[in-house]
Amino acid sequence: MAEFWIEWGLLAYAGAAAWAFFEGETFVLLAAAAGHATGLVDPWFLMVSVWLGSFAGDQVWFGLGRRYGIRFVRRFPGAEKRLAAAIGFVEHYGDLFVLSFRFAYGIRNVASAACGMAGMSYVRFALLNFVAAGVWAGSSVAIGWVLAAWLGAERLAWAIGLAGLAVVLGLVWKFTRVRRAALAQPAG
Repeated sequence: MAEFWIEWGLLAYAGAAAWAFFEGETFVLLAAAAGHATGLVDPWFLMVSVWLGSFAGDQVWFGLGRRYGIRFVRRFPGAEKRLAAAIGFVEHYGDLFVLSFRFAYGIRNVASAACGMAGMSYVRFALLNFVAAGVWAGSSVAIGWVLAAWLGAERLAWAIGLAGLAVVLGLVWKFTRVRRAALAQPAG
């Protein structure tokens, strides 16, 4: 991560914004931790760049959901099920859902589209999304920064490695379960 900032300089913040456009919790945490450990990343610039990137990404997904609805979401495997749940949350919790969905892993983009499909107004969504993106950006940068300060560079590297290993093992376990279930089904 430090090499990325050394090589790209100020353009690295644009890269952080682009990453946050799609997703980015892990990237932001790592960038903030690298910033604390090396002094190469300005936490305020990082926060503003990922704030704007996250906000823009959700606005795009909202617009796509509003304009194309379910036709667009059907192109993504497994998205319909998550979308139905997200629309239920939008209808039940409204503003609170918009303020909190980016903290639930894996539903951010579908949730933005769901808000558009549920008929939420552009202005209302944009205002809530801007606040939520700021809270997410600030908290993600702060958590990465504090973890690096608390753990130190070497222990942080171990923690990241162990977290990565846990994710890989979880994916292997899930893949194995899905595969076993598919093999156990009778052909026909």
